[in-house]
Amino acid sequence: MGYTAVHPVWGRLDVSLGDLGCGHTWGEIHRVKGVRLACPECGGRVFARSSRYGLRHFYHQVRPPDCELANESPEHHFLKLELAMAARSAGWRAELEVSSEAGDWRADVLVFDDRDLPFMALEAQLSPMTPTEARMRTDRYARDGVAVCWVALQDRPWARTVPTLRASAPAEGGKSWTVRHGLARYTWTPRTLKAKATWEHITCPLGDALAWILQGTVRVHTAVNGTVWWTAPAYEERALERARLEAEAEAAEREAAAERRREQAAAADRRRRAAEQRALDRQAELEERHNEMQRLAGFFRRTGFDPAAWDAFTRLVRTASGKAILYGEQSPRYGNGLLVHARHRDTDGGYTLAAVVCPDPHALTHWPEKLDILVPDHTWLARIRAAARVPLRVAVLDPRTGRRTFERIPPPSVHRPGPDRPG
Repeated sequence: MGYTAVHPVWGRLDVSLGDLGCGHTWGEIHRVKGVRLACPECGGRVFARSSRYGLRHFYHQVRPPDCELANESPEHHFLKLELAMAARSAGWRAELEVSSEAGDWRADVLVFDDRDLPFMALEAQLSPMTPTEARMRTDRYARDGVAVCWVALQDRPWARTVPTLRASAPAEGGKSWTVRHGLARYTWTPRTLKAKATWEHITCPLGDALAWILQGTVRVHTAVNGTVWWTAPAYEERALERARLEAEAEAAEREAAAERRREQAAAADRRRRAAEQRALDRQAELEERHNEMQRLAGFFRRTGFDPAAWDAFTRLVRTASGKAILYGEQSPRYGNGLLVHARHRDTDGGYTLAAVVCPDPHALTHWPEKLDILVPDHTWLARIRAAARVPLRVAVLDPRTGRRTFERIPPPSVHRPGPDRPG
């Protein structure tokens, strides 16, 4: 069963048109003897017939097995006719079962533009087809400058790869075919990244959907995952706006993450450099201490001072004086004792001579009154007391106990033995 046939004189006939598309009437071919009509697909003889529901069509007297028009299902025929009538209702010229000049495609319904040029094929696709075949057939139309809209009645795998509407026939007593899938709008309110955004498929009359498609009110949209559907440009722009915001947010997050990594790397580098500097400082301190201990080796040998107690003794000196100190040389002028120079920590003044560590007791005959003597224990104190010839100030700084004792030793004429005065 088909809607088109070829008359030897009138040419192509289309029974969906009142004048058959050639200026003649249905009565001139229906049940008229001697009229010879041919199938546009296989060339076989066909006859005009009206079904019990009043549907006009052409039929083969003997159905050829290899003729697509002869073997189409009634559902296919009804849907083709609906597509043609919908296109015409929208104001377009539409013809049924039109083949290309090269014969490499045949449109169920071919719609013509205002210059009378074909611009869109409407395909009622009810038989099985692979996604690859659907894309190949769509591309075949595109090579001739013809867009295509596929219309199916069931969900098919190929429907996601080419522009498709999934429709349903009118319910019993109804008149309108309905689009269930393939036409979508983008919902995103309010337009913030926190708001959910989604594509929602629209249910509407098939005639409305085809009118929007033919008028360009909706167009083909291909999602990121390759799924294809029809939508309005405004919805595409909204989806692009959302995608831009997401891309900007993602870029900002990447930049923030990169900045955090840079800051972490910089902090790690600072910690590494600080650790290296501490190691260098520690090494310098060790070298400085080693050199200082080497410098003081003669002092330790002369006085019998335990080098292992030197650091503790030095801490007591600093604590007792409340000043910054520096050790000088052993001075013959002050009994070969080790000179101690000091300055107040809260001033920028220079160092001045403040004390002498473990001078030779027998060299205490001429001693400045303001210069202190520092010793590590009371044995040294007793030796100095016994040899003193002038008034002396002695501080006993015991590195083993951390105790400090201060003693004033008067000249021999007034010296009276007594207990040490703890500090």
